Amino acid sequence: MSSVNLGSWVHTSSVISQATRSRSKSKPLSFSPVSIPLFYRNSKRSVSYVSAIVTKDEETIQEEQNKNSSSSLGFDFKSYMVQKASAINQALEAAVSLREPLKIHESMRYSLLAGGKRVRPALCLAACELVGGDESMAMPAACAVEMIHTMSLIHDDLPCMDNDDLRRGKPTNHIVFGENVAVLAGDALLAFAFEHIAVSTLNVSPVRIVRGVGELAKAIGAEGLVAGQVVDICSEGLSEVDLEKLEFIHIHKTAKLLEGAVVLGAIMGGGTDEEVEKLRKYARDIGLLFQVVDDILDVTKSSQELGKTAGKDLVADKVTYPKLMGIEKSREFAEKLNKEAQEQLAGFDPEKAAPLIALANYIAYRQN
Repeated sequence: MSSVNLGSWVHTSSVISQATRSRSKSKPLSFSPVSIPLFYRNSKRSVSYVSAIVTKDEETIQEEQNKNSSSSLGFDFKSYMVQKASAINQALEAAVSLREPLKIHESMRYSLLAGGKRVRPALCLAACELVGGDESMAMPAACAVEMIHTMSLIHDDLPCMDNDDLRRGKPTNHIVFGENVAVLAGDALLAFAFEHIAVSTLNVSPVRIVRGVGELAKAIGAEGLVAGQVVDICSEGLSEVDLEKLEFIHIHKTAKLLEGAVVLGAIMGGGTDEEVEKLRKYARDIGLLFQVVDDILDVTKSSQELGKTAGKDLVADKVTYPKLMGIEKSREFAEKLNKEAQEQLAGFDPEKAAPLIALANYIAYRQN
């Protein structure tokens, strides 16, 4: 069964202003009003962020918005995500079964099957279906993305990295199995991810499978996720880190894997080069959006609400969007990224694009 948490999903109805991204060290950020996206013009509610802690009134507003969030599109996002998460969880359970050596497989399964929102594999499947493919064509790729994501979490939590003891509301892998086994579990998930795509993908041409493997490898290597991690580590405690470097960190550390998930799905589904590139731009925007929101949540939510240690970026003296821009301007920047991402879906079938639109909104307005 699915363990995805969708109770906090909010579909916004009003965009007041958007942040204008600056890549220059000398130019300050500027902000300008923009028109409200078409999908939201018929809605009458808006999201209000008043304080760092969600009050009862805000919870009531969010609950009301959750009830009506999908109706304007005629798309039930919550049901969609529950169905996709259930299918993904079943596929992951089958892919990584308990076998000898038991210890390593127990460790792999402990983190892989610990729950989570399954946003990345859901994006992979949605992109596949958007370009005309079938879910089954991209399921091994979607599972591979989640295996790699889980690997990154296991390694992130290690004492030599973020030194965290809580993940998805449970003790982290190294707390339960020890650092040595945790490292090996991450390594095993990474290796098996590529094996799973190569061996288990059906009804997709070998050319597309090889192309997909190449995309995913690039997304997580020294030009992708690892690059972002290294620059992030080297930037801790530095006072001269600017928005340009922060964007580099987050595009590589977070957005690249989300980009890989979406592009992989589009490739497996038979998408044209033009479709793949549009979805790449969409994914890059929501990937950066994911991290901006993550930075905001780290300083506005409790550990219990997040299911992981809150405030750790502040303790580690990491540079974040709220630290450089402030909370409100970070939220405006998140609105801008969400709008730009959805603009990339304009040329696709609206019915097939609905899951990706809803996923972008979920990423933008999630509460954990």
